[in-house]
Amino acid sequence: MATRRTYGEACGIPRALDRIGERWALMIVRELLLGPKRFTDLRTGLPAVSPDVLAQRLRELSEAGVLQKRKLPPPAASQVYELTAWGFELEPVVLALGRWGARAPAPPDDAGMSFDAHITSLMTLFGPDLAEGFEANVELRLDEQVFRATVADGQFEIARGEAMGPDVTIHTDPGTLIALIHGRRPLAEALSAGDITIAGDEHVAERFLGLFPLPEPAMPVS
Repeated sequence: MATRRTYGEACGIPRALDRIGERWALMIVRELLLGPKRFTDLRTGLPAVSPDVLAQRLRELSEAGVLQKRKLPPPAASQVYELTAWGFELEPVVLALGRWGARAPAPPDDAGMSFDAHITSLMTLFGPDLAEGFEANVELRLDEQVFRATVADGQFEIARGEAMGPDVTIHTDPGTLIALIHGRRPLAEALSAGDITIAGDEHVAERFLGLFPLPEPAMPVS
């Protein structure tokens, strides 16, 4: 019987990589940061991974204590995968890796992102210095999914679900949202085209959309 590969070192870094270093492992963790998902949901978010490889990685991550399976109560009664408490401790690791990778050369224009990757990128790119003196309770309606986002004391939090008494509600699609926060499209043009609607304080929405700048590219290695 084949045994799993290991670095065989006592250092914490290789011990971590023994558990999450295989291809697609951290991508699965990224897809579960915002909550449980069914196997089919993970396949939708990670279309390039084969079903067999996905099932293998899920099994390995479960054995490593990073995620667990759970059956939802009726009427759903679906089996979902979710991060364990130890698995959730990978969130700052994944976000830091995202910030580091955002400084790498840009991918081809046709490179895609999963829905949850769009949301995770907000956590990755949030600039606390840009939020100084700014507080907001924002509801994001992205296609059919709803998120509540809060900015306070230089901190940013986002989760699925409706916001209670939001200062502003932004209704758009993930692609338009990313184009706006990355400065590839002016807000006025998107509003005029009907690709985004804003209910509430438009100035709050504009300030909010400016809190997620792309980092400066890394210097090329000479």
